[in-house]
Amino acid sequence: MDPAAPTPLHAQIETWLRTRIETGAWRDHMRLPPEPALAAELGVSRGTLRRAIRGLVADGLLIQTPGRGTFVAGSVVEPALAQRLTTLNEAFLDAGQPLETSVIDVQRTAASETVAALLEVTPATEVLRLERVRLLEGASVAHLINTVRLDLVPGLDEVDFTTRPLFDVLEHDHGIDIASARRSFDAVLAGSVNAELLDVDPSSPLLHLEQLTRTSDGTPIEHSDVWLRSDRVRVTSLLSRH
Repeated sequence: MDPAAPTPLHAQIETWLRTRIETGAWRDHMRLPPEPALAAELGVSRGTLRRAIRGLVADGLLIQTPGRGTFVAGSVVEPALAQRLTTLNEAFLDAGQPLETSVIDVQRTAASETVAALLEVTPATEVLRLERVRLLEGASVAHLINTVRLDLVPGLDEVDFTTRPLFDVLEHDHGIDIASARRSFDAVLAGSVNAELLDVDPSSPLLHLEQLTRTSDGTPIEHSDVWLRSDRVRVTSLLSRH
């Protein structure tokens, strides 16, 4: 920021924030750093920062939630569908159709910049990247990539995920209180990797699910990308008006 510039500081900050959002440097639903930290980073007062944020809230680019912070708004309209937080594995078990699991890769790695922002850690933070394929009656139905914070659940890379569901390990082995998640759905083409893993044509349509999971105190612990064969899996929401 340049205090000597003819453009007011709050307008400079608003432009900087807007650029971060519109270029995708800050992903949809990412929580902004706390106001004191962000104001210190920019070298401005909290009042000046708040004035800039108010402008972007008014434009619909940011959302403020009391007690939780300021978030980047979604670029796609997403109605809030209230339903129980159930994993893919649990949903199939409830339907009497247990899934088999093939583990493709398990590795400790540094979080990518995008996922680090969503998990609210630095890009250098070590995470577990877990890649699996789910099979129903021997046929592949889903490709999953989970990224989990190892600072909250050390030793996770030693688990045999062929037989243990991830959330079961988090909740029962590590005492993690999984409370909420944000799920986003979109339609995508399979591409070469998913085509090979799911035994479909690269141009086949898949249902893509992205999820960010939080503990009871609001801490993000897990991010996942799931690609589902739309010819074999249909997502249904069970809703109640009262």
